[in-house]
Amino acid sequence: MASTTRTQVPKSTPLVCSGHTRPIPSISFSSLQPDGQYMIISACKDGKPMLRDWMGDWIGTFLGHKGAVWSAKLNQDASLAVTGSADFSAKVWDTFSGDVVHTFQHDHIVRAVDISPSGSHIFTGGMEKKLRRYDLSRPEEQPDEFIAPGSTTAHEGMIKSVIWDEPHRLIISAGDDKRIRWWDARQGGGSSGSFVSELEFPDGLLSVERSFGSDWLSVGSGKKAMFLDTDTREIIFQHVLTYPVPLLSRPRLAIDCYWKLQRWLIRVYDAISGEMKEENKGHHGPVHSIAFSPDGELYASGSEDGTIRLWQTTPKNYGLWRYDA
Repeated sequence: MASTTRTQVPKSTPLVCSGHTRPIPSISFSSLQPDGQYMIISACKDGKPMLRDWMGDWIGTFLGHKGAVWSAKLNQDASLAVTGSADFSAKVWDTFSGDVVHTFQHDHIVRAVDISPSGSHIFTGGMEKKLRRYDLSRPEEQPDEFIAPGSTTAHEGMIKSVIWDEPHRLIISAGDDKRIRWWDARQGGGSSGSFVSELEFPDGLLSVERSFGSDWLSVGSGKKAMFLDTDTREIIFQHVLTYPVPLLSRPRLAIDCYWKLQRWLIRVYDAISGEMKEENKGHHGPVHSIAFSPDGELYASGSEDGTIRLWQTTPKNYGLWRYDA
């Protein structure tokens, strides 16, 4: 007779990082640094993005935006940060001094940003439906704009994600028009000649992300969690869940938006098999952002409750973390 005993899954007790006063729509990690550490940057609707070390300790707050900050990214050595805001601007920051290096005005809300590893260029998208690239060595010049064939903009809906694909020299954008598009950065902007290809997702796009050390693009569309090969731009495999997939991240698959017993849960799945590994709780509101650290040892979640929580991915006692069997 088969055993009916359910295997106890170790439960993670997260580190809680406070300081924000509004919901946190975006969290991002820097690359792994030579000393084995990394930085964490969080965007917040309080208009004050924050920088933390790998243990979640506060380093500084970037002051200067006059509206909600929707997106924040760090370059490879974490010396520069870029943020996109509801104040119609994208800002580049010196992470050592906290000073604004550049401010780039837009005509509407900037919802998505990215920065090249070297910090030479930034990329923006948002409510204007325009995809722009700024050269930080020539900040006074007009940015390159990437235009879809037969259109005057990059997308027909708000751009919700912008990703710089360094190995392929491509810009990846995702919009409310249910499309992911690829652009050849070597062609420059201003014409449709830079357009490479697109994929349409009839169920819409809830999440689009490329993770550290991975040649995959993770996509949440409807109830499907999908992984795309960045070389072929084809779907490698997918998992169909019983509820919409608003958040994805790899090397393991973290999914939120599940309400149970008056708690918002984060479910962690094996990215290959689709098997659920953990079900964690702790936030007191919807989780808007999830990101894995570059070494895959932990992931961060940002919530409507204004907190960031750091969760270990491997059950072990370490520092302030503990696992309850």
